[in-house]
Amino acid sequence: MKKRIAFALIMGIITTGIISFTMISINVGFTPSFLKIWLRSWSIAYPLGIIIIFFIGPLVQKLVGRLVE
Repeated sequence: MKKRIAFALIMGIITTGIISFTMISINVGFTPSFLKIWLRSWSIAYPLGIIIIFFIGPLVQKLVGRLVE
C-alpha cells in the first residue's frame, strides 16, 4: 500500500506538472503572470491526478494485463 501511495504522489507531480505547464504555455503564453497561473492550475490538477492515479491506475493495469496476455 505504501508503494501505491508513493507512486500516485510522484506520478501525480510529474504528469500534472508537465501537462498543466504545456497547456498553460500553449493557451496563455509566457506572460508575466505565467507562473502564477501555472501554479494555480497545477494546485487544482494535482489532487485530481492523485485520486485518478490511485483508483483508476490498478484498473488500467488489469486491463493492460488482459490485453497483453
